[in-house]
Amino acid sequence: MSKEQIRHLLETRISADGLTETGVNGVRMFRVTEPLRCAPAVYEPAVVAIVSGAKEAILDGKRYVYDSNQYLCCPTSMPVEAGTPTASPENPLLGVLISLETRVMTEMTIEIESAAGAIRPTPAGPQGLTLARWDDAFTEALLRLLQLGTRPSDAAVLGEGRLREIYYAILNGEAGHSARRAFGVGNETARAIEYLSSHIEKPITIEDLAAQMGMSRAVLHRKFKQATTLSPIQFIKSMRLNNAAMRIAGGMTVNEAAMEVGYVSSSQFSREFKRTYGQSPRQWRQTCTPPPFAT
Repeated sequence: MSKEQIRHLLETRISADGLTETGVNGVRMFRVTEPLRCAPAVYEPAVVAIVSGAKEAILDGKRYVYDSNQYLCCPTSMPVEAGTPTASPENPLLGVLISLETRVMTEMTIEIESAAGAIRPTPAGPQGLTLARWDDAFTEALLRLLQLGTRPSDAAVLGEGRLREIYYAILNGEAGHSARRAFGVGNETARAIEYLSSHIEKPITIEDLAAQMGMSRAVLHRKFKQATTLSPIQFIKSMRLNNAAMRIAGGMTVNEAAMEVGYVSSSQFSREFKRTYGQSPRQWRQTCTPPPFAT
């Protein structure tokens, strides 16, 4: 019943395709009525909950298809391909995008581990993308969060508390392991991902990154691949190319996009772009469809 209430709230409050603010910072509703093939995108730390239709993401060749049975948790920035291949006016994609705020998630992760009796690093395991079942705690917390949207004063006063409820449900649900790995103690790999994601325009060597994280190059490579399925070099290249593809889709020139993501040579950028996507940047600009939102 709660999930149907969530769907009804979205149907009555979303008036156009794209993202719609809820009044709570970091929480937005969305609707898509046109099919979009998977295209380069960058997922930021967030949870995506679908109540109607389905969405697709591809990471390193692995497909993640999620709908009203499972929500997607992405605890770190990730270069992916994403699309809405089944969306239509008759079967619109409806859902909620919840950004994961690092400070709050870290504080709550430590509080949960402390309440359990000890703060300790979580064991190793993949954390790039996780599909998690809509359990009762998550569904009820999401409904309570969205019910704040009818009055701005409610969202301003109660929004932070309701958002903590949904964070708590995520940390204790099926995505909790991946989320705690990213935000809890012993999250060196997550810090490395955050650093790379925010410095894609700068020249970065793996030796410099390993030294900054306080580990050897071999250990960094192993932990990074465990967490993302990509090596650090692959991750950097994918983040740069995906960001450039999104900029080009948004109207930026090819040369501007290449420079903004750290490419000095436009010819090198074009070669790597075509090798990755099967089209030159200029061909991509002519054929791509800008996504309504990245995540």
